[in-house]
Amino acid sequence: MAKILLVEDNEMNRDMLSRRLERRGYQVVMAEDGEQGIASARAESPDLILMDMSLPVIDGWTATRQIKSDPATGTIPIIALTAHAMSGDREKALEAGCDDYDSKPVDFTRLLEKIESLLQQPGS
Repeated sequence: MAKILLVEDNEMNRDMLSRRLERRGYQVVMAEDGEQGIASARAESPDLILMDMSLPVIDGWTATRQIKSDPATGTIPIIALTAHAMSGDREKALEAGCDDYDSKPVDFTRLLEKIESLLQQPGS
């Protein structure tokens, strides 16, 4: 069973995504801000991280850079989740170190395909 770290400050989004992922057989660990996300990535060693980009304390861009620069967590695939689907956001997320990008509101079927694709890659 793959472990997914969901870093999301919105309680409704956390609840909806975690329940749907758990129904699909994933173990879900949650963090409410970027600082907790970094700490949870180190402590939990998740197989994949879903990272909201607009987070309190430390934003998702900075949290992703820190996770990716740490040898202990740098290989964990990260999917950026953002409601700010502006031109250039995908590129910005990839530059920050995210492995993929998805916009909110989340299309769960599309997100699940991205999760499964990243989990199947060697090294994941």
